[in-house]
Amino acid sequence: MSRALDVLRLIVREIVRALYRIRVVGLENYHRAGDRVLIVANHVSLLDGVLLYLFVPDRPTFAINTLMAKKWQFRPFLAFVDLFPLDPTSPLSTKSLIRFLREDRKAIIFPEGRITVTGSLMKIYEGPGMVADRAAAMVLPIGIEGAQYSPLSYLRGRVRIRWFPRITLRFLEPVRIDLPDDLQGHERRKAAAERLAAIMRRISFENCNHRTTLFTALLDAMDRHGPGQPLLEDVERRPLSYRQLIMRAFLLAGVIRQASKRGEHVGILLPNSIAAVVTLFAMQACGRVPAMLNFTSGAQMLVTACETARIATVYTSRRFVDVAGLQGAVQALASRVDVIYLEDLRNTIGLFSKLLALLAARLPRLACALTHPQGSPDDTSVVLFTSGSEGIPKGVILTHANLLANRAQMQMLIDLTLRDTVFNCMPVFHSFGLTGGVILPILDGARIFLYPSPLHYRIIPELAYELGATVLFGTNTFLAGYARYAHPYDFYSMRFVVAGAEKLQEDTRRSWADRFGIRIFEGYGTTETSPVLAVNTPMGNNPGTVGRLLTGIDHYLEPVPGIERGGRLVVHGPNVMKGYLFHGHDDITRPWTERRGVGWYDTGDVVEVDADGYVTIIGRAKRFAKIGGEMVSLTTVEELAAAAWPDSTHAALALEDDRRGEQIVLVTCHPFAERRDLVDAARLNGYSELTVPRRIHVVDEIPVLGTGKIDYRAVADRIRRETAERPS
Repeated sequence: MSRALDVLRLIVREIVRALYRIRVVGLENYHRAGDRVLIVANHVSLLDGVLLYLFVPDRPTFAINTLMAKKWQFRPFLAFVDLFPLDPTSPLSTKSLIRFLREDRKAIIFPEGRITVTGSLMKIYEGPGMVADRAAAMVLPIGIEGAQYSPLSYLRGRVRIRWFPRITLRFLEPVRIDLPDDLQGHERRKAAAERLAAIMRRISFENCNHRTTLFTALLDAMDRHGPGQPLLEDVERRPLSYRQLIMRAFLLAGVIRQASKRGEHVGILLPNSIAAVVTLFAMQACGRVPAMLNFTSGAQMLVTACETARIATVYTSRRFVDVAGLQGAVQALASRVDVIYLEDLRNTIGLFSKLLALLAARLPRLACALTHPQGSPDDTSVVLFTSGSEGIPKGVILTHANLLANRAQMQMLIDLTLRDTVFNCMPVFHSFGLTGGVILPILDGARIFLYPSPLHYRIIPELAYELGATVLFGTNTFLAGYARYAHPYDFYSMRFVVAGAEKLQEDTRRSWADRFGIRIFEGYGTTETSPVLAVNTPMGNNPGTVGRLLTGIDHYLEPVPGIERGGRLVVHGPNVMKGYLFHGHDDITRPWTERRGVGWYDTGDVVEVDADGYVTIIGRAKRFAKIGGEMVSLTTVEELAAAAWPDSTHAALALEDDRRGEQIVLVTCHPFAERRDLVDAARLNGYSELTVPRRIHVVDEIPVLGTGKIDYRAVADRIRRETAERPS
């Protein structure tokens, strides 16, 4: 009988392999795991158990919920496998599984306990982590990718379903849950569960192929979600599908090839629009490197950025230049580089070129192989520029693998599907707007509405209501503005509102919760990390922090003299940039720290990391003032001001002082700002007296950059100028 079952298993395996084009990766890790092994896998469809039964060597035992085992649809399959019934509510059941593994046996378990209904990881139960810990078993993670697109998944309507999608089984490196001996009871169970959850997040990350190029990833997304899937829309209200985006990208790529060389940095000066996304992917298709220019930075900064990245050609739009009033800036650019207007290119594209682009969109991989061969994942994909809030902007070189790794790190936490509409008003020249607002939804099949300015506080809530938008990215400044003008029902459809780029103020968080019933998930990142490093999510949200560091990111805290809490955050991971371009330097500069070696990037942010892994930002290392022999965070001073006057914008500066060395100056828009209000707020909220600035400067408006961050350099220049002009 056993022999007959083995033959039947072999026959069925080959049939399933042919139907689903099964690819098994890393099978050697199974043999490396040893004899005592708990095999864990993500659960994406009813097909998962069959796949593991057929393609896992030997005949491991399945630990399955007793309630699931009683369901009629599972009974035919369960008749062929060794079954360990597991009641997750019974301690005796868990102890039995521990004893079973201690006999040097192997067992398969799905730690989520159910098939995903979101497309991302579901809740991870504590039991499997505790079992692996108490049994001293190796944990062998197996990633199942592709089965979620079959009719046997629970994602119909959320993803494109097809009968026989390509499936990959990925055996990852076995790991052991090692915990300190003195950790016992509930804390040990909690720690084991978190270790297992981290392993499951690793499975999701490895299931996303980030070792490819951005344009190839776009083609893969079209295959997954369908060429006719509506994808992009802007204020012109003419939606674009995957195939239409690829066709226009090929069409424009043919023109760009004639005006530039492969690998050359080419400027893009465009607002959030379909034209910007098409131009971005056109350059990806033909091997040019798009350099996203910040059109809000002024003429001199634009010229400096072009000099920094050695840009010889810039693509823009006449209509955009006229509407945005950028004639002077573009004129300054035109004296240094070739400025090409997209409207002028229409007359240069003939019928033959259009037919070729139409054919290329039907056979995109062949077209790439013949005319636009893709490079390496480690080639430069895009050049972005730092905000320049504290100096001359630097060019940040991000590879294809950097961007796609960051997308993979976010994708497991933010489950975007075909049902979602992402409202992206964060500019695409900003890493937050590019990765979060464009790359993530495009590759996950969500629809994107591109809006040219985040500052239209009355219009954006109304459009979000009209579109039924489900995802919104923004900064504290922008989200606070929307909350002031929005109707309580404008954001009725929102599933995710994610804040980044600056600290989320408690008043903003509270107003969204009270008025709209929406949690804002605060995140954190830098342009140099593509950009996201940490983010709060529905599965792990700790208000006041910026969430846990993402999967694949290692870190350490570098002590900062004079600062007792936390340390400077230094990170390493697949999303960390290739290097910098500095103005006046021809070579790429790789600013790696010497303590750990290549690839470790010093963020310059002073943070704390608690026992659960949540990161709290204390402030920029550069944004501390030494007052009375102690280091005072200027970010904390701004928080104090926000507590006193929550409806106003504030900026804290450290300026030189002849007597004290440094003094803190608070610049605020609050018209009736008095120091005694800050003193009262400090006592009420537990702030140190050192955080109360000696000097307050009231202004009508505090300048901000196009990304929503305060322009500290402009604020400081204004204060110094007004101080110098003041009669002595």
